[in-house]
Amino acid sequence: MPAVPSILGFGAIAIDDIVYVDQPLSAGKGRVRQSARAFGGNVATALAAVARLGGSAGFVGWLGDAADDPVLCDLIESGVETAFAPRHAEARPVRSRITVGSDGERFIAYDDDAMLGTTPDFSDEVLGRAAVLIVDSYAIRSMDVVTRARDLGLAILGDIEWSGGPATERLIGLCDHLILPLGFARTATGCRSPAEMLEALWSPSRSAVVLTDGGRGVYYRGREETRLWQLPPHRVAVVDSTGAGDCFHGAYAHALTRGADTAGRVAFAAAAAALSITGRGGREALPTEDQVTELLASTSAPSAVELKYAQLDTGT
Repeated sequence: MPAVPSILGFGAIAIDDIVYVDQPLSAGKGRVRQSARAFGGNVATALAAVARLGGSAGFVGWLGDAADDPVLCDLIESGVETAFAPRHAEARPVRSRITVGSDGERFIAYDDDAMLGTTPDFSDEVLGRAAVLIVDSYAIRSMDVVTRARDLGLAILGDIEWSGGPATERLIGLCDHLILPLGFARTATGCRSPAEMLEALWSPSRSAVVLTDGGRGVYYRGREETRLWQLPPHRVAVVDSTGAGDCFHGAYAHALTRGADTAGRVAFAAAAAALSITGRGGREALPTEDQVTELLASTSAPSAVELKYAQLDTGT
């Protein structure tokens, strides 16, 4: 068997049918400019981003048992290890239909009636050789595996976008690196400003809480200090924002395994995500580590600023 990758993940893996239109989504309708089919999914794209950055990534969720299964082949081509993933004849990906407007914003319609999560008897021996486990909202179907991974000392990186009730609250509690889109953080906490959300989501067991907010940047707090921070966005030509959050999670995990502190992890992940939206689909523009380093070294790279409560109400 191959070596266990440093970064493992299980959760959504998808095949996306993408339509690009010539108007912003707010226009209500537009002419189709291009159609494409691409592989996606939160965790799968995050792991592909890790591999593209030069890291060691392994998908350990359910996969089909056919050697020519298209999602299996795509993961392998993307540099993601699949040898430790459980197989089942009925496993299939999430199917998504994505409309991308002329401004790069998108609407995703998905069918997630699929086998998600991982086998309940996933090996502790394999888990114990990894450093990070990336999970998404579907991990509520495999809570025992997440709990065992946390007990074994893995960093649990949570990409949570929707709630399944008390199980999701428990999952959020297990994530020591909690990275949420701002919209879900608002729903989960009932708070209005990013600062209040960060405080509400913080606990002594956390290493970091990060809130991503697209074109407004990133808000975060790390264990190293009690201050709250905002990192403004990089200014890039937006082609398609599909998968930007997934790239952020993968890049953050990669920086975590390299020993970066919270500010360094967030800066690296934000730069990687910015580069990812300069291409179509969730995978076309996944960056290399050299590309991220170059963007971070540019004179236009943003610097983090301390959050002030009175300035933080997004009004949305």
